[in-house]
Amino acid sequence: MLEARATALASRSIKTTTKRVGIDLAIACVDLTTLEGRDSAGRVRSLCIRAMHPDPSDATVPHVGAVCVYPNLVAVARETLGTSAVHLASVATAFPSGQAEMSVKLADTEQALAAGADEIDMVIDRGAFLEGNDRKVATEIEAIKELCHGRAHLKVILETGELGSYENIRRASDLALHAGADTIKTSTGKIGTNATLPTALLMCEAIRDFADRTGELRGLKVAGGVRTTKQALAYLVVVNETLGADWLTPDRFRIGASSLLDDLLMQRQKERSGRYAGNDYISKD
Repeated sequence: MLEARATALASRSIKTTTKRVGIDLAIACVDLTTLEGRDSAGRVRSLCIRAMHPDPSDATVPHVGAVCVYPNLVAVARETLGTSAVHLASVATAFPSGQAEMSVKLADTEQALAAGADEIDMVIDRGAFLEGNDRKVATEIEAIKELCHGRAHLKVILETGELGSYENIRRASDLALHAGADTIKTSTGKIGTNATLPTALLMCEAIRDFADRTGELRGLKVAGGVRTTKQALAYLVVVNETLGADWLTPDRFRIGASSLLDDLLMQRQKERSGRYAGNDYISKD
């Protein structure tokens, strides 16, 4: 049923003014991400400049939601972003595996916070979760949430591709929300199966039901494999149809991506000029 519903939502036709609005919203919701072994200070500075000014030739293009980097590069990103409205996210808690002692996870998070991160993307211990040790997973989320309290927005990465079933994904979503996640996130982007529309739909339903029970509005982040404007718009449709317009904002919806921005900018130019400029005409820094 999830897959059928997701397929139906993805088939919605979005054209003209609605498509242009959707593209700008998708740009504003991007977490522009670099999480590679070859990351350097220069690479992060270029990423931050692009996040603030995705198209230097067009001041009407919105800035992205956030830049996401490793903890050791947060200080570089903070200096470059300055007082801009672009948020600064850092992965933490032994990303991407989540396999480390709690003291290491806390130190990892504190390093990112001290350097200036205002969003933390933590990973859950999938091994503990799959063994049925929900208490361990919840306790770790609660501890990181306490460290972030008043300092940063907490996104909890479920790594849905490793959880084995939709039932497990729903259980992990509920667990993370009740443990204090401000946002639940699909994936690290580091394994073969990342964000999918059925998974996003299921997580939206968990967020909706949590809001109905508690009155608290929590967010969703999809990450990994979202590369085209068509895919991004499909996720916006899923969010709108399941959660409503209150979630169509960078405060409650994000797309973690590295290459998606290129396609969004090309499609944006095409919608306005009628011509498809091509990737070579999109500024990368």
